[in-house]
Amino acid sequence: MSNPTPTSKLGVRVYLTLSAVAGLIVGLIWWGGVRRIEDSLIAGGLTFIIVLVVIATFALMVKDEPAPTNEPRLK
Repeated sequence: MSNPTPTSKLGVRVYLTLSAVAGLIVGLIWWGGVRRIEDSLIAGGLTFIIVLVVIATFALMVKDEPAPTNEPRLK
């Protein structure tokens, strides 16, 4: 097994899988609490969208290029 480098990019499939797992967990917990399938589908769907947006935002914040040591990173 190879260790991923810090500059390796994750694919879209990873983002969608993490979001789907989070949505499924929230949907199951919600259904266990209220026993209404419509509410649990809404909660799971909203969680899927929110987690996907947050992960994509964090991925966009990461710079892949190395910064020179004599210049500030923010300009």
